[in-house]
Amino acid sequence: MAFLYEKIEAVREYGGSPSLPPYITENLSPKFDLRPYQKQAFENFITHFESAKCPKPAQVLFHMATGSGKTLIMAGLMLYLYQQGYRNFLFFVNLSTIVEKTRENFCNPISSKYLFAEEIVLGGERIRIHQVDNFQYTDKDAINICFTTTQGLHTDMWMAKENGMSFDDFDEQKVVLISDEAHHLNVDTKRNRTTDEDELYHSWEQTVKNIFCRNTENILLEFTATCDLSNQAIRAAYENKIIFDYALTKFYNDRYSKDIITFRSDLALMDRALMALILSQYRLKVFQDHRLNIKPVILFKAAKVADSKDFMAAFIETTKHLTGALLRNLSASANNEIIEKAFGYFKDNNISLDMLATELRDDFSEEHCVSVNEDKDVAQKQILLNSLEDADNPYRAIFEVKKLDEGWDVLNLFDIVRLYETRQSGSKRISPVTIAEAQLIGRGARYCPFQLDDEQPKFQRKYDEDITSELRVCETLYYHCQNDHRYVTELRKALREIGLDPDNVVQREYILKEEFKKDAIYTNGFIFLNDREVKDRSEVRDLPPTIRDNIYRFRATIGNSGTDTVMTEELGIHDTHPDLKTAHMTIGQIATINYAIVNKALMKYPIFKFNMLRLYFPNVTSTRQFITDRAYLGGVRIDIQSNEDQPSIEILFAAVSNVLGKIVDSISRIETTYMGTKEFRARPIHHVFRNKTVNYTSPHDGGVGVSQNDPSVRDEWKFDLSAEDWFAYTDNFGTSEEKAFVAYFRGYVDALKKIYSRIFLVRNEREFHIYSFKDGERFEPDYVLFLQKDKTDGYEQMQIFIEPKGTHLLEKDAWKEDFLLQLRKEAVPVKMFADDNSYKIWGFHFFNRDNRLADFGGEFTQLLQT
Repeated sequence: MAFLYEKIEAVREYGGSPSLPPYITENLSPKFDLRPYQKQAFENFITHFESAKCPKPAQVLFHMATGSGKTLIMAGLMLYLYQQGYRNFLFFVNLSTIVEKTRENFCNPISSKYLFAEEIVLGGERIRIHQVDNFQYTDKDAINICFTTTQGLHTDMWMAKENGMSFDDFDEQKVVLISDEAHHLNVDTKRNRTTDEDELYHSWEQTVKNIFCRNTENILLEFTATCDLSNQAIRAAYENKIIFDYALTKFYNDRYSKDIITFRSDLALMDRALMALILSQYRLKVFQDHRLNIKPVILFKAAKVADSKDFMAAFIETTKHLTGALLRNLSASANNEIIEKAFGYFKDNNISLDMLATELRDDFSEEHCVSVNEDKDVAQKQILLNSLEDADNPYRAIFEVKKLDEGWDVLNLFDIVRLYETRQSGSKRISPVTIAEAQLIGRGARYCPFQLDDEQPKFQRKYDEDITSELRVCETLYYHCQNDHRYVTELRKALREIGLDPDNVVQREYILKEEFKKDAIYTNGFIFLNDREVKDRSEVRDLPPTIRDNIYRFRATIGNSGTDTVMTEELGIHDTHPDLKTAHMTIGQIATINYAIVNKALMKYPIFKFNMLRLYFPNVTSTRQFITDRAYLGGVRIDIQSNEDQPSIEILFAAVSNVLGKIVDSISRIETTYMGTKEFRARPIHHVFRNKTVNYTSPHDGGVGVSQNDPSVRDEWKFDLSAEDWFAYTDNFGTSEEKAFVAYFRGYVDALKKIYSRIFLVRNEREFHIYSFKDGERFEPDYVLFLQKDKTDGYEQMQIFIEPKGTHLLEKDAWKEDFLLQLRKEAVPVKMFADDNSYKIWGFHFFNRDNRLADFGGEFTQLLQT
């Protein structure tokens, strides 16, 4: 049986999923850019909720990794469900500390993590957030939220008290129940317990189910990162309820988490802690060097409360008397690359160890340390603990045992120091303690957002392709523990258990050959790259290619049905699956068939009213032009799947309406637009290309991350690039299509050598980018080919950008190919200094074995005739 989210994925593939309503984005805080997977989570819920198959009452589970933004999803769903007529929202979770944190996030506009926009406007009306204790007296025009613990809710339901909630509160009105850390509710389900077993038995899970079933319009939204699907009872209960699945593995692979490194040492506990201080201060300095006001935090985790208390006292005393001499001793004993790098940084920047000791005494003094081991401490300090990123937050060091294992929302935690040496597992089973440690690491691995320019992704790792960058330490969590091979092995197993698999990540080195680095083309040569500049809207004459060239899919309602035999032992299932036909049509073609279809669909969206349209596209002369011109909607392609040879008017209208809804969302996000300059300025090649160490996840079968000479590479593509004088690096770890191209190019080298004195093919491992002339879209061609031909004075240099491309991406990335083909006529090389050399900038068709080989081969033939 397929999971619910898998069924919705099948619907989305054919365009049957509604797009994200703009009012959700508009009414969430602008500090939180919605990520692609978060938009997909919203769309999955809307698809399910608006489906005729959605059960009543409706229960769904969002199975999402720690740190992936579950609370933001909750806030967005409140906005959506308010529009669907819901006003009352009951939030509950097992820990009171999480309740307090969430209350801040939902209700305190001055909180740095407040989730809503400054003003919430729905349907043209301002909407307020109204916190309530029960639903007896609520504001019918507000979002009414009641916050409670699961235990408190359970007690209120079964033990009546003044102003408390009771089951009667839920009889007359529909309510949205929001359960955070929902796995705590599943005790009965895990045991396969039924209410028939004990009529007097009342569990948390039973209480929530009782409330949920009081009204058929109720909705139960569950959120957890740890749904135990290995338990057959849990799997059976949730298979048709998991509406979105975003595991920690996906979260890590999509780069929304820090990298994780285990820092093993034989040092005493206090020396281990001081190593973490040194690393934390080094990270602070790197942030400051790039004008980033980010304060790294360290967590010291003990096994027992008494141990934590004792170590905190000893730590405060040690840092109070820290000296440069003690740091010099630590430096002498350091044989770890990252610590050596930190000490090297201090030396290179004239920060003596005496100065460093003074800084550490100040930054980690008692007032900058906090213990959260007592319940009263956590309650009092919860807000400060969840605002550690704030500039005025004083804490650099946190001491705890297990109070922060759930619900702790911190981004600037970069070091966790394990203050005990024990290992509790047997030979076959990972101990619960180690699993808890792995979960804490997963929580601490939330990415701390930063960017050096507006082109960098703010909320994702940026240096997987350059892990030797000094900024790599700013996106890495270090777990400091004992140098015990058995424990580290167990920890790695535990990390795999929760979805983080460090063994899947491998490092590959791109090493420039010494012969290339000595060659004049590297020491004195140039690569020509363009810039982007803000485009005057008056110059905008088409839809952005990312909107226009996308392929949209729509699946019509086709009347699938089935009959099930239930009165016999043999289960008979008889489904009917009509043969489906796919029509490939553009909006322009549909308008030719019946213009009214498109025009009527267009009028559903206010943004397409002509006066609004002109704000985005000032050169549009009429609505008809916008519909029919291939520069706008005319060329937008829809693959329409239905059971009709020729889609009916009704199906065409539904398809166009669906696609326009997706385009509306993209257009509404258009702000500043850019264009790429046609002047390409010279950059020294030795400034652009260098040795790099790159992380790859799960390389296999001759693909990305696999050597060109690996046994898994096809025989006709496999060879040793270190022996080829024309390839700048010692190896190639690109895609299989890239490997095919490099092998193809090898066949032309001898002929090229008869014409050109220098031939160097260089792989672009995110070392440079260029910008499309039309829209300023950033593009990183996979390869640049340098060819030089000697002249009487100087030389003639050809610089050719080449992009191998898989067949499945040819249409989607067509704008890149169009841009490459414009270069020969329109790119103008601008030299830094006057010289006698001449330069040409070209781009070729995509290299694709199935569809572009003739075009690509023709361009290579031209090189041999130039």
